[in-house]
Amino acid sequence: MRFSNLFLDELRDRVQISDVIGRRVTWDRKKTNTGRGDYWANCPFHGEKSPSFHCEDRKGRYHCFGCGVSGDHFRFLMELDGMAFNEAVQQVADIAGVPLPAPDPETERRERERHNLFDVMEMATRFFQDQLQTAAGAKARAYLRDRGLSGRTIETFRLGYSSDSRNALKEFLASKGVAKDQIEACGLVVHGPDIPVSYDRFRDRIMFPILSSREKVIAFGGRALSADAPAKYLNSNETELFSKGQVLYNFARARKALQSPDGTGTVIAVEGYMDVIALHQAGIENAVAPLGTALTENQLALLWKMTSVPVLCFDGDGAGMRAASRAVDLALPALKPGFSLRIALLPDGKDPDDLVKIEGRMPFDKVIAEARPLADMVWLRETSGTAFDTPEKRAELEARLKTVTQVVADESVRRHYQQDMRDRLYSYFQNASPQSQQRRGNFQGRGQGQGRGNQQAANTPSSSAPVSDRLAKSGLVSGYRSLPSLRESVLALTIVNHPALFFEEYDEIAHIEFDNRDMQRFWQAVLSVVAASGSGLTRDELITALEVQGFDAQLANLDKQIRFARLWTATEHAAIEDAREGFRQALALYTRARALVRQRHEIEREIADATERGVEQEVERLMLSLNENQLETTRLETQEALIDGFGVMSGRIKGPAGGH
Repeated sequence: MRFSNLFLDELRDRVQISDVIGRRVTWDRKKTNTGRGDYWANCPFHGEKSPSFHCEDRKGRYHCFGCGVSGDHFRFLMELDGMAFNEAVQQVADIAGVPLPAPDPETERRERERHNLFDVMEMATRFFQDQLQTAAGAKARAYLRDRGLSGRTIETFRLGYSSDSRNALKEFLASKGVAKDQIEACGLVVHGPDIPVSYDRFRDRIMFPILSSREKVIAFGGRALSADAPAKYLNSNETELFSKGQVLYNFARARKALQSPDGTGTVIAVEGYMDVIALHQAGIENAVAPLGTALTENQLALLWKMTSVPVLCFDGDGAGMRAASRAVDLALPALKPGFSLRIALLPDGKDPDDLVKIEGRMPFDKVIAEARPLADMVWLRETSGTAFDTPEKRAELEARLKTVTQVVADESVRRHYQQDMRDRLYSYFQNASPQSQQRRGNFQGRGQGQGRGNQQAANTPSSSAPVSDRLAKSGLVSGYRSLPSLRESVLALTIVNHPALFFEEYDEIAHIEFDNRDMQRFWQAVLSVVAASGSGLTRDELITALEVQGFDAQLANLDKQIRFARLWTATEHAAIEDAREGFRQALALYTRARALVRQRHEIEREIADATERGVEQEVERLMLSLNENQLETTRLETQEALIDGFGVMSGRIKGPAGGH
């Protein structure tokens, strides 16, 4: 059913978002301020020990500073409970006591048909379960016993058996009054214009029910018991209920495991049904599996719904490495701030079932603990098995890495990936050979480059690699800056000195991205402290927590930079009104500047493309746009320079005026 925006807005206005979320979480008493409609809790989407999940009635939004999820009333119910949008609207309407608009008859009919199909799938599941316990199912029970599965595990996953009969299931369902077209619509029989009589799709197979996010059976996977079967594993065909590329096996159960108080905080994607089940029996309940094919974009999106950095687990052989490479290519374009992958490689010739069967979960936990970040896998893939012993080969590697990282759609993530690869290249080539080290030492002079040896691993970037002033100024090593921009310093120090502003503007603040690397680390520390402490956090408490983490020198440098520029609204002595206004001005400049940079990069790409195609008129038009962008950037920089004096606004100063 489609709902008008007016009706949805009415529901949001009638029901406080805290009333919807409060039914599923326990609000933290210390951090929550009910009078302001400001609520904090442990995030229901990922396991955590301290509350970083924030809900604000005034805005009707929630946001987790840990895993990054955010949304409104309806999205919360859809994401947490796997509800369809219509169901989420119905639940909020029930809370509000508001009837839904008159339904569309065609939509109602299709919804009734879907419910009927769910009933048929449930009947088939019970039939297969019963068949497993019959004399005909003895062979299947023996197979499951040999695989080490307990009766409790078999019952938990509702495993069953389809007998070696062309009509057993079809006749059972027909005897229960299920219509022929419903059996066909569920994909339980093979039928078609060239098939005179339909017959059971699954025969002589162990049956694995596949559940939806709402834990309803929507399909089956069947594992052949006969060695002569044409397909070892067979899935249901695409139906009204089931689309293979949009479902993960064990999704609902794994999501519940992540939401439990002792949840691991991540989800593990393994190869198949038996891997998931064996891990569950070993106590690892947060595993899922694609359905016999390579991971799809929709399945990756499902993983990111559960956790921001899922782990993909592959065999350590050649096939596993190829599958890992495909996963890298799938994930790179879809990366966004805070969301990525880690990849774990199993010992060659072993699968998860093998690892946990004898020694329990410990060997598998070790494999997962050693999972590599996605950036590491990109680097390893592009550098493994090749010697980059000539300038030409090194140039080829640099070009290849640039091409690989260029596919990242998010501009911020793409920029950081490109910088990461440049850092790795710099470290790798710097330490490539003793001869190059010696030449570099002779060139730089005694004591500067000699004796460093080859201490850094070739596959990790150097955090302390020397960067000459000339190289830094050239722009070839972007991101090398001793101090952040004044704009970045104002944004960060204003929040440190006036933490109350964080809770007024948390949506915007949480998405600030600093270019300076030291500021990135500093800002993450600020966000973590504020999220863990809540709205009662004072400036002194925040600064103490940051100093404990080793940011005392950075705090002092930021303070000196701000005071030298006379931007008093960012200091602790500014009145909250002036601090708020100064912060908003700096944030507006920051937002506009980043938008101009994105626009300039896009225009430059279009110019390059138009030049290659030889379209001169388009090139001229784009050059005009580029000039306008540069003029706007200049105007913005001029405006920012004029705002150097915006600290002297109302003259309101809180506390002692020392240092002015």
